[in-house]
Amino acid sequence: MHRPGMLSIWFFIGILLLAYGILILGAGLYELASPPPPEHRVVLSNLHASIWWGVLLIIMGTIYSVRFRPRKGND
Repeated sequence: MHRPGMLSIWFFIGILLLAYGILILGAGLYELASPPPPEHRVVLSNLHASIWWGVLLIIMGTIYSVRFRPRKGND
């Protein structure tokens, strides 16, 4: 399917998902530690969606990165 020495695109997608997950989780934890004033909060801010999405992206990114990681001699 691919030539020896080439990396799978899914490995890079896993790395990107992992990086975005870490950034979104960090932003969510920062918002949890220092919430905005009540007049600037979104309606469902008590659900902490950024924390959940960050964790989900970290899990998905880890799965993709481990599943499609480059291996030596197994081309």
